[in-house]
Amino acid sequence: MLSLLIIPLPLALLALLIPSNRWRPLLLPVAGLACAALALPLVFSSQLVVGHWFSLDPLGKLVLLVVSLLFAGCGCYGFGYLRMRPERDNRVFVASMLMFLFSMLLATLSRHLGLLWVAIEATTLFSAPLIYFNRNRHSIEATWKYLLICSVGIALAMLGIFAIAYAAVNQGVPVDLQLVTLLQLGPKLSHPWLQAGFIFLLIGFGTKMGLAPMHTWKPDTYGEAPGMVGALLAGGLTSVAFLGVMRGVQVMAAAGLMQSAQRSLLILGLLSVALAAVFMVRQPDIKRLLAYSSIEHMGILAIGVGIGGAATFGAMFHLLNNAFTKGSLFLCAGNLQRAFDSKQLDQVHGAIERVPASGTLLLLGFLAITGSPPFGLFQSEFSILRGAFSLHQAGIGIALLLLLGLVFIGMAGTLLPATLGRSTAPVQKKSFGDTPLTVLPPLLLLAVILLLGLFLPEPLHRLFNGAAALLEVQP
Repeated sequence: MLSLLIIPLPLALLALLIPSNRWRPLLLPVAGLACAALALPLVFSSQLVVGHWFSLDPLGKLVLLVVSLLFAGCGCYGFGYLRMRPERDNRVFVASMLMFLFSMLLATLSRHLGLLWVAIEATTLFSAPLIYFNRNRHSIEATWKYLLICSVGIALAMLGIFAIAYAAVNQGVPVDLQLVTLLQLGPKLSHPWLQAGFIFLLIGFGTKMGLAPMHTWKPDTYGEAPGMVGALLAGGLTSVAFLGVMRGVQVMAAAGLMQSAQRSLLILGLLSVALAAVFMVRQPDIKRLLAYSSIEHMGILAIGVGIGGAATFGAMFHLLNNAFTKGSLFLCAGNLQRAFDSKQLDQVHGAIERVPASGTLLLLGFLAITGSPPFGLFQSEFSILRGAFSLHQAGIGIALLLLLGLVFIGMAGTLLPATLGRSTAPVQKKSFGDTPLTVLPPLLLLAVILLLGLFLPEPLHRLFNGAAALLEVQP
């Protein structure tokens, strides 16, 4: 299990030593594919990997699956992308990508709230240089905004962890912040301090997820980051932050305070989906559009867990669906930006004609991310809605359904004209075209989501069920 953490570290050091800008990016697919090869047997093993500081339960396995496979795809894409950007020195970029992978893997394996906090804070530090890759005024502004807002969020999460620790100390119970210890001591924890700690934890890690109203870093950051960085932020970083929130939910459930946690999740979830739906209407920037889509889907995850029951299973399924679909969309958006020399959708017309593979994948990705059948997001969103109606929360289900319809209209109004029709502008980047390395990763990610919409394999079904069961525990 710990071998997963060993792979990125020496490769990051090697990235700083390799002199060739052309061959240094090869370390990205090597690290991604190696970690994916090691992660898959761990994820689908029937044995529970138990430890005090490092361990893998079904929830950790799910996030590990998302992070490892998504980075493998982005790493392969990155090799092709960086070879087309020889004018940019990629030494720091490649090393930061590998350390970003390390910090995300560390978070998935952590069973100590303090170590989990360190890992999530490390994701902020190592991803910041990736956002600044284009080195212009807008990218440095987005980087500083990301660092400042997420650092405040992480500080609040630390206060939440302190409050959770005091919830035990206040009752005369010794605590070491090991998750297994907190779950065992759940009924003995001071409820007021635990509730306060969870609110701080939710706001702190919710900032990294991009839940409204702590979402303000997302549009600028995603808008200025390279496509593959946006893919990792929207699919990997948000999944790791979601894991941090869910660790807090586990402790609340063990203390018998699940309903309190669910109310908080529902409030932030509905607010996030509503805000995203409004700002996605006539959004002219494709990457900012995807940023608001990410806010929407983080809200859907919060709503799913907030409802409980079948909706929690749907939220676990949705975590993987969103990560892979958003990853595919960001990679395709990066291809379109290179082909049209713009990310403004009013300057992008006939993408399918200009870059057929990327344009087609973007169109299919739009259908997938808006929950259209037969893609996996239709199944996961349907599970969440079914959970809402079966648990007599029809008001939430109807509100979510209406907001999803508004999101579809908003995205269709800008993405359909960009992908369909005839290209009217001259080609700005004659050197760019679809290549296997820039098309296969988004194609494979989207193919997985299509297959999961048609058939959910039993091992994945067990994984989602196991992850959902951890959030339904009552003492």
